[in-house]
Amino acid sequence: MPDKINGLPAHILLVHAVVVLVPLAALLSVLAIAWPAARRKLGVVVPVTALAGLAFVPLASQAGEWLQEHVKETALVEKHTSLGDGLLVWALLLFVLATVYWLLDFAPTRNWRLPAFATTTAARAVVSVALAAVAVVSVVQVYRIGDSGAKAAWHNQYSDTATGHGDGD
Repeated sequence: MPDKINGLPAHILLVHAVVVLVPLAALLSVLAIAWPAARRKLGVVVPVTALAGLAFVPLASQAGEWLQEHVKETALVEKHTSLGDGLLVWALLLFVLATVYWLLDFAPTRNWRLPAFATTTAARAVVSVALAAVAVVSVVQVYRIGDSGAKAAWHNQYSDTATGHGDGD
């Protein structure tokens, strides 16, 4: 994977996929849990979106490690790095639970054999609650990571008062 894309650090471009796909997968998961008609229409789109989000997390992290070596080390950068390192677990859980939830819904329509316990209302309820919780935590984590990254990038980089530059004059 290249360290730069079109002259920019790859991290700052790859994170956009994470920021869109992980929350989108979380939103679609909650929608599928709460609205049966949406669940039927979305089908495999939910776990596929979660898989795409999961795939971009290590790519963005790897590119972030390169970028970290090329910026000044600060407490803000360290906080961002620390938070970012934890997202892979949440993205993985989101994908696994979204896939299990989809299978619980899809398998009976295809006459796939599932273990008896997997077809119970209790199992579906446990997976639903776990998926909803992981979806919420995933979105919160993406927000926290993004907020810390923005602070690391922009801290002391702008003025609260207009400088008169960039106003088109």
